[in-house]
Amino acid sequence: MADNKLRCALVFRIENTGGAKAVVLAKLDHAGQYETHAGSANDASLYGGRDGSYADAVAGVIGNDPPSGLTSSGEIGGFKVVQSDQHQVVYGADMDAICCAVITGTQYPSRVAIQMLTELYKEFTGKHGDAVKTAEENSLTKKSKTLMQTVCDKYADLSNVDKTSSLLGQVDAVKGTMQDNIANMLKNTEKAENLAEKSDQLNEQASVFKKRSTDLRKQMRWKNLKMTLMLGGFVLLIVLVVVVPIIVRAKK
Repeated sequence: MADNKLRCALVFRIENTGGAKAVVLAKLDHAGQYETHAGSANDASLYGGRDGSYADAVAGVIGNDPPSGLTSSGEIGGFKVVQSDQHQVVYGADMDAICCAVITGTQYPSRVAIQMLTELYKEFTGKHGDAVKTAEENSLTKKSKTLMQTVCDKYADLSNVDKTSSLLGQVDAVKGTMQDNIANMLKNTEKAENLAEKSDQLNEQASVFKKRSTDLRKQMRWKNLKMTLMLGGFVLLIVLVVVVPIIVRAKK
């Protein structure tokens, strides 16, 4: 089944102290409202093998391959997409190394994720201003919860923010209806074929019955004729037995 869920949103500050290090400023486990991650070995490539470690895992992804090609101040860019077997991380940063990231299912459109990160960045930096440059680790999570929740709720339903996804959803609905109609037509065709087959069987049975009736009628006629002939012969025999002696006596 296609996984197009929006799972988590995060904001980091990338510090270049002996290598790129992503410090999480705020995070929201959006999908944690209705699902948890068991921390199996299969999740290790993204979640670090522990439930709730998504921030550390994404920080590692960003540290290994930070956004590049940033040219405009006050705007987020240099977006990158990193996929595992079950999830994908989409992230980008501005010239001040403020980095926004989102974890989604592998079927969540990356163009929509980038659109979401652009909006999250504007809302987050607009709310906290220069504080993001000096804020301590995870210090803005509570202050940003409502903001991040609003953005995540908006982009969790793709049909509300992506015309292509909305159109695809409508196409899928039409396809489902057409498939149901075709299935019903096939059922009706099958029923019609069954009725035609039964009709042919009845016609064949009627023909057999008619033939047997004709044969039986002929047999009864022949039996009646035989009985008539036998009865006539018997009457003639009785007449001869009675009449012949009388004629013989009369001649004497």
